[in-house]
Amino acid sequence: MMALWIAVAAVLAYTYGSLHIMKQYERAVSFFLGKYWGTKGPGLIFVPAFFAKLQRVSLRIIAMDIPPQDVITRDNVSVKVNAVLYMRVRHPDRAVIEVENFIYATSQLAQTTLRSVLGEVELDQLLADREKINGILKRIVDERTEPWGIEVSAVEVKDVDLPTEMKRAMARQAESERERRAKVIAAEGEFQAAGKLSEAARVIGTQPATLQLRYLQTLVEIATENNSRSIIIPVPLDLVTPFLQMAEQRRDQAAALPASTGTPLPSTTAAAVRQTT
Repeated sequence: MMALWIAVAAVLAYTYGSLHIMKQYERAVSFFLGKYWGTKGPGLIFVPAFFAKLQRVSLRIIAMDIPPQDVITRDNVSVKVNAVLYMRVRHPDRAVIEVENFIYATSQLAQTTLRSVLGEVELDQLLADREKINGILKRIVDERTEPWGIEVSAVEVKDVDLPTEMKRAMARQAESERERRAKVIAAEGEFQAAGKLSEAARVIGTQPATLQLRYLQTLVEIATENNSRSIIIPVPLDLVTPFLQMAEQRRDQAAALPASTGTPLPSTTAAAVRQTT
């Protein structure tokens, strides 16, 4: 009787050791006597203890940081570039059988691919066409990991660390470009303003009353802006010229009068002469 209870306890213990619970995102790659036995899960699975072994594999997406890599671009610029890779296991049996450590292998492959691809592009392309480069990296790594049962969903270049001298040169270039654009915009504004002034001059030339109206509007604006009680009104030169000529003629006549009739004595001098006589 004791032997029976021992046997029952042994069977229960063996059964308990052979039962495994796989979560929804897990699969169990089992081997029976060293031979691939199948992929099981999710839920409750039975894998005979002592005779079979299993290895759990997660089917969730794995985010893998690619450490900074020293890269020399095609135009001989040394930069440090790091990236992030997103992958998931599509075939658990391949991920276990075909490669010893699929996470480590994928990481090493991503690093070498990153250096290889970025070494074939120039610095300007690396900075400007980031999305295109990400697509190339994703395609290459995905093709090479497909035999391992791995699917690479994305590879994203995160940071591009430039040398200090290159940063300064790029800053100077950007400043020069901003100055050039400012000068171009100013020149375009002056060109448009000149066109408007030319058109305004043409309109004023055909309609003289427009000039007088604009003249009065300018006086009103000056009075409003300066908030002054007195306004100096400029007079056109053609209106002042006759008065200037008249004043000039009078000065000439006054200068010529003493020369013809003699200079009259002052009143004080005349009085002194009368007293003497």
